[in-house]
Amino acid sequence: MDRNKQLRAGQDPALLRRLLRAKDRMDAASEEEWPIPRLAKVSGVSEAHFARSFKDAFGVPPHRYLLTRRIEKATALLRDTDLSITDIAFQTGWSSLGTFGRTFRDITGKAPAEFRTADQAAPHELELVPHCFVSAARRPNLKIAVSEKRRRESGDNEGGSNQQEVP
Repeated sequence: MDRNKQLRAGQDPALLRRLLRAKDRMDAASEEEWPIPRLAKVSGVSEAHFARSFKDAFGVPPHRYLLTRRIEKATALLRDTDLSITDIAFQTGWSSLGTFGRTFRDITGKAPAEFRTADQAAPHELELVPHCFVSAARRPNLKIAVSEKRRRESGDNEGGSNQQEVP
């Protein structure tokens, strides 16, 4: 998708360039920790302004964007390498194998080992399709926080959450 289409109209072009700088840094090193203070520093704006502006510009909060990139990279490594699941977890920025496995399953619907087994068993008709198209089609669609998704699936509809779906 064209970067300009991802950005919402009406934002200052200089601010958008700064936000893109932070987004590009997350893309280049998604395995690193990217707390809001670090991202704000990369963008040259305050922490509160960064967090609010990033979500306005890209439709998701910075943490959810980074999570999407990490899961995307993990699925590629599961599909294309023989690395152990533990190695993949640590290479994609997770500090706990359990958290990686649970989050991966919550987002993709399969545990990492199940994902690898299913992908290896499937016929690979997509080998002729450019990798960037396949990656975009398989990108996790995180419209709600993973914790909110877990809460909804467990049937806990009580305890009003401030998290809402992003249009």
